[in-house]
Amino acid sequence: MSVAGSTLKRVLRERTGRAPRRAWAPRRYAMIQTRDDLASLVPALARTLGRDLDVMSLNDRLCPVSFEDGSAGVFVLADYCHDDQTLAVLDLLESHGWKLNDPSLFILPPALLLAVDRLRPTEPAGGAYRSGSVKVERSALVSAFDEIVQWGLANHASDIHLNVCTAQPESRVRFTIAGRYVSPERYRNIPTAAMLDMLSVAWMDVQGGNGAVFDPLVEQQGRLTRRIDGRNILLRWASLATDAGPSVCLRLLVMDQASLTPDLATLGYLPSQVALFERARLVEGGAIVLAGVVGSGKSTTIATLIRDVAPDRKVITLEDPAEYLIPNALQNTVSRTLDEHDGNAFDAKLKTIKRSAMTDLLIGEIRDLTSGRAFMDLAGCGTNLYTTVHAGSALLICERLTSDFIGVSRDLLATPGILKLLVFQCLLPTVCEHCALNSGQMSDLPVWRCAAGVARSPRWRADWLDGLERSHALSRVLLRFRSPRGCVHCGPARDEALCGNAGRTVVAEMIEPGRSPRFLAGVKNRDSLGLHEWFGARRRSSLDDPCMDGKTVLQAALYKMAIGRIDPRDIEARFGPLGCELPAGSGQ
Repeated sequence: MSVAGSTLKRVLRERTGRAPRRAWAPRRYAMIQTRDDLASLVPALARTLGRDLDVMSLNDRLCPVSFEDGSAGVFVLADYCHDDQTLAVLDLLESHGWKLNDPSLFILPPALLLAVDRLRPTEPAGGAYRSGSVKVERSALVSAFDEIVQWGLANHASDIHLNVCTAQPESRVRFTIAGRYVSPERYRNIPTAAMLDMLSVAWMDVQGGNGAVFDPLVEQQGRLTRRIDGRNILLRWASLATDAGPSVCLRLLVMDQASLTPDLATLGYLPSQVALFERARLVEGGAIVLAGVVGSGKSTTIATLIRDVAPDRKVITLEDPAEYLIPNALQNTVSRTLDEHDGNAFDAKLKTIKRSAMTDLLIGEIRDLTSGRAFMDLAGCGTNLYTTVHAGSALLICERLTSDFIGVSRDLLATPGILKLLVFQCLLPTVCEHCALNSGQMSDLPVWRCAAGVARSPRWRADWLDGLERSHALSRVLLRFRSPRGCVHCGPARDEALCGNAGRTVVAEMIEPGRSPRFLAGVKNRDSLGLHEWFGARRRSSLDDPCMDGKTVLQAALYKMAIGRIDPRDIEARFGPLGCELPAGSGQ
């Protein structure tokens, strides 16, 4: 053992023994959250001292450093700020003749500590990174990975995106929060080599993955579990081999009993829509199909629907993977590979399930010929079938199911009793009620950006509000807008793009095929234009009426705009301009 290593052990024994050399004195510390914080340190960071002191075994939690004025300190994770080992390292610095900086402790997030650890010991903080020449302990990489997951969990992210740019020294992490693709400052400058090492270590824990090791040049998928803040987390891994480098998307799912999905009303479904769900669920046999784009909350809604099935019915699910705990269901995860022809596992499980005397079956998603065959087999045999599909509207559900990719028969879909309810939903951000701005306050802001992100003048805003009032027969007094600063309730420290948001709400459109022979005829005859005309001509109430019967998803969004729950800009970002054309000469 080296002299320095022996010295640390001696100092640590003295610190933790019954008769310590001296009592611990309270030590001040500073927080360093971002690379900018690190770069602005005074005195500036000079180099790392882990090798000098022979404490590299502790680099998963701390890193001794020197500063340009000749002083020294310790960069450390928050959990180890006043740990015996941390304080022993401070003593070790003093025993080697270093003067401690004031403060001598600096708390860093794991990802930033990784970046510091990868600096050349003889180079300043702005120097080049080594690519693999310093072996970083696996525990340090795991700690950094878990801290990213923890941040996503705390900020209600649905997805985590680790985008590696192999041609650049640094890469970044993004999160999908409230439907927005954001990159917090603290994760914008992670060393590329460190991120690749982090992904390689994380892949070691992936279950059902294709490949024994993480391969940046190959698309891979699988799932891994983590225990974060006392909660069981499932991460669904999907990597994309892009020209710039691998991009790994992690779907973040909380798997605990305490994290059951809320009821339909809490998700955002209005009373008339909840009534349609309940009516369809009571009908024996046939399918309820819920559609939406990626990230629209389909799995959450379908799990909520299944959870409320009567307890005297036997409910089984087939999912890839099981995303939410459904206490009344026998849940089955069936892992599918990236090979679109690989349906053996699915078919085998399905054959067994059909002999299990179930009354209700959830198939997580209809996406290929294998699941399409299952849909045709089950929808007409008396089983209550619940499933999801990727489609852009309720009208396009049947087009998607009958496409060459899935292959469901049009004649089957047009048969009365096969389709009970078709639902299309999307998620829109809700305005924080504590800091929302009315139209007058919005008009007075010195800088205000439209749905396209362009700063608009007060004149443009006035014309835009006029257009909204004329087009939808509502008063601007009812409208509410996101505050650009946010407040303590909506988390202003997360990211500027998220200020003023308070979660998301479902807006949806619904079709009951069994109550409309014209719809079934249109499906059978592939009359897309006729179906569109029928859909637009359905009877509906006024915009400000909460009854959603016959209303489109846009009209559902407009109702929530009219009651001040959704910023008009968020509707425009999803559906396009809401008002008439602006007068000539309005300018920006």
